[in-house]
Order: sequence, then structure tokens, then C-alpha cells
Amino acid sequence: MTSLAGRTFRQASRLVPGAAVLPFSRPAAVFFHGVEKKLDDPQLQGNHHERETFIAIMRAIAERFDVLPLTALDNVLKDPARHSRALFLMADDGYANMIDAADILAELKLPWTLFVSTAHIGSSERNPMFRARAFLRYAPTGQYALPHLGPIDFVSRERSSEETRILAALKLLSAAQARETLDVMDAALAEAGLADLGTLFPSDAFLSWAQLKALANRGVTIGAHAHWHWPMNGRQAHDYLVEQATLSKRLIESEIGACTAFAYPFGNADDITRLAWHAVRDAGYDTAFTTLSGTLDASTNRYLLPRHGIALNETNIASTVATLRAGNSRLQRWQNELR
Repeated sequence: MTSLAGRTFRQASRLVPGAAVLPFSRPAAVFFHGVEKKLDDPQLQGNHHERETFIAIMRAIAERFDVLPLTALDNVLKDPARHSRALFLMADDGYANMIDAADILAELKLPWTLFVSTAHIGSSERNPMFRARAFLRYAPTGQYALPHLGPIDFVSRERSSEETRILAALKLLSAAQARETLDVMDAALAEAGLADLGTLFPSDAFLSWAQLKALANRGVTIGAHAHWHWPMNGRQAHDYLVEQATLSKRLIESEIGACTAFAYPFGNADDITRLAWHAVRDAGYDTAFTTLSGTLDASTNRYLLPRHGIALNETNIASTVATLRAGNSRLQRWQNELR
């Protein structure tokens, strides 16, 4: 979910010629989620770039920026002025279509980091928001009672407005409450004969551990994206936050190797608390990334680093990255609030 500030920034940055602002760029991190040849339902599959669009964006990145492996981060932060066009490329979640993305990025010689939610790796369980959207888009017309969210009415209310309301409310629940609500949504789809709806959208299937290990063997850096893909916000118990940080790291290290970087699920200002970043720090990570836009040289906390999500219809990546510094004041204020 992109914030209003994020949407405004995206729209404005597209109007700025890349050549005009590239000299003012600073080191930054950008990320994507998935890559698909064809999207059958763009709203439900909203985490994925269409393949040809993705290739065009990555080619532009390769031409305009110095894309570096995550191991170069400390050197860049020591002298950011010397690395003004440094860019760190990342992906979140761990979808199976990362294998295709890896082929594309290898051909372009672009190093990258993949942050995975370990509960979903090697599992048939889809991303929680995919499950919610599947219910909201495909459940038969009628009325439903959802735990912790109350009634939902697909009879007298427009489905799209209900979808917006329910997704926003769902994201505010604790992980335990969200699981109960999602189970009821899944049951409603099963009762309607749609239990296998997820299989119709292979884009949202996750990697196996063997596939993830193969990517690591190809040089992809593997980081943690929590265990279950849910916000680490103020609704979560401290024990839950600690588990999300420690369990994901332990599983990756037991299956793949060293895991030193973390990316918060959702990752916006209202998705992360002081207790959350403390849990990540105490779990032994070296760095952690948010989804707040800004440049890396502006960060005052290496466990709340900025990162910009690449738009699905990105047409001017050079100017977008070069103008990320516009978000630095917001980033710094927020980091100071979470000290």
C-alpha cells in the first residue's frame, strides 16, 4: 500500500527530465516484488511487474546508475559524495517468479538482494494480503461476518469501496487476529467452491528452499523479511516482534548461510515501532530497510534505512531515484521519533 505522500512523489518525479537531476542524485536503495509475463488480474496481482516493463526499467537502471552488492553499503555510507550514483537493488517476499527475475538481472550484470518471509518459503500459504484480496474480489455476493472487523456487505455496498475499507482495517490487526480473519475468508471461498483460487494465480506462489538456495549459489544476497508477512507495528506483542526477527534469521542461516540484512514487511512509518527495530538490532542484523523514500546518506539509523518501491508503470526511473532526497526531511523526523 503506497502512502499519499508516496503517490504524490511518484507523479511529480515522472515530470522531471532524468538528465537534469542525475547530477544531484545520492546513494539509494530501490526494490520490487515479482515479475510475470502476463497479469490476468492486475489488481489481485498488484505485486508484480510485467516482464517487458521490468526489463526496460532494469536496463535504464544499468545505464544510469552504479548498481552495487549489499556488501558495498558500508563503503558507500562512509563517503556518499563519492558514490552519488550508487544504487542497491532489492526484491521482497520471495515469489517463485524470482527465478525469471534472476535470469534478467544476471544478463544485465546487476547484483541484488532478495528479502524473504520464511513462513511462506516452501509453503503453499500465500501472502496474507493476497488471501484477503482474493476473498474481497471473488467471494460471492452476500453478507459476511469477519472476526475483528465486523460485517461486510457485498449486497448494498460497492465491492471496491468495501475492499479499500477492509484492507485498511485488516492491516491494523494483531497477527493473531489477522490469522483468524483470514481463515474465515479462506473458508468462505472454499464453501463457494473457490478453495483452489490461489492455483489460478501462480505469480503469487513462493519459492522452495531448494530454489532459494540455488539463487544464493548464483550470487543473490538473501535477507530476511520477517517470518510471517505482517506489519511489525504497535498492535503486535513484543514476543511476536522478537520471533519475527530471530526465527527468520535462524531459518535462513540454517538453510542458506549468513543473513545480515532485514526488510520490514510493508515497511512504512505506521508499520514499524521502536520495539520492532530494537528486536531486529538485537537479533544480530547489520542493517534493516523500510519503505520510506529517501537517500541512504540521510539516514541516522542503520536499522531504519530508506528504500523506494519501483512503480509497476515506472517510466522515468532516473529522475525518480535522483529526486529521492526530497523525502529526507520526513525520513529524519521519523527516525528521530523512534530513537
